[in-house]
Amino acid sequence: MAEELIRSRKNDHIRINLEEDVRSTLSNGLEKYRFIHNALPEINLKEIELSQKLFKRNIALPILISSMTGGTPEAFQINQMLAQAAEKFGLAMGVGSQRAAIENPTLIETFDVRKFAPDILLFANLGAVQLNYGYGIDECKRAVEMINADSLILHLNPLQEAVQPEGDTNFSGLLRKIEIICRDLPVPVVIKEVGWGISDVLVKQLINVGVAAIDVSGAGGTSWSQVERFRLEDPVGIKVAEAFLNWGIPTADALVKVRSSFPEIPIFASGGLKTGMDVAKSLALGANLAGMAGVFLKAAVISLDHLDETIHIFERIIRTCMFVTGSKDLISFSSDKIFKIGEH
Repeated sequence: MAEELIRSRKNDHIRINLEEDVRSTLSNGLEKYRFIHNALPEINLKEIELSQKLFKRNIALPILISSMTGGTPEAFQINQMLAQAAEKFGLAMGVGSQRAAIENPTLIETFDVRKFAPDILLFANLGAVQLNYGYGIDECKRAVEMINADSLILHLNPLQEAVQPEGDTNFSGLLRKIEIICRDLPVPVVIKEVGWGISDVLVKQLINVGVAAIDVSGAGGTSWSQVERFRLEDPVGIKVAEAFLNWGIPTADALVKVRSSFPEIPIFASGGLKTGMDVAKSLALGANLAGMAGVFLKAAVISLDHLDETIHIFERIIRTCMFVTGSKDLISFSSDKIFKIGEH
């Protein structure tokens, strides 16, 4: 019964994201930033370096196909196309929560994208709250081994769980359990929100227990409380979910605060990024990777060619932004090339 519920919920999530308006009423905050144009960049556009190494993997283009889906045949088709594109362009990729496959091994195939992308940085994914519902190091290892992942994302989604009728809402004592996973898991652990942001105060706590990277996943994109709203039939539950449409820390605010407080830790920026310019601004503000889910989901359901074209456009925009700010590589493409309107 639990397996059927999870599978049904995953299909609901895909359908709702494609058919309904589930955007937060907050912006991602990146519109408040402008690049400083350099009319004489003194570099060769063709020699700009976009690559980096992270968790022992080479990443050719600093984009993360954010954790999205898995657990159903429809999800597998989408994951296959996303993985093929990630391999072709050298992106990083995360799969959706693997809880369904942990509980029903026949679904493992729907997450198994490594065969389509042998060289990418690949993230396994489980909900951190499941550590309070019977999960531990064994399940985390299984998630990683299931897809031959390079790292495990433990996602935080307290608001989504709170508005789900079947939500898992016991988040007490999780920090200590995350520390145990960080200590005992043979691959790095990444913590990400699902679209309401992570504060610098929490990041300090997470670093202290051994977390290797943070995905700030701020507000400004998909509101998962709104996604859940479209699954609800209870009028009271619908009103509660709708009250949180403008909840969270905008992505730009979370990114800037976390990066300024913790200059060394890898940070991923996601949450409301839709364009190549959003990606470029995120990178200049300190993100190692810029993550998107909805943009790639909508492109993938059209065709693999459309997905490839979308990524190619992003690559051209990032490269051009770097060129006209005089940035020869990602290290030099930094906060001195961008300013907040009203502060310059």
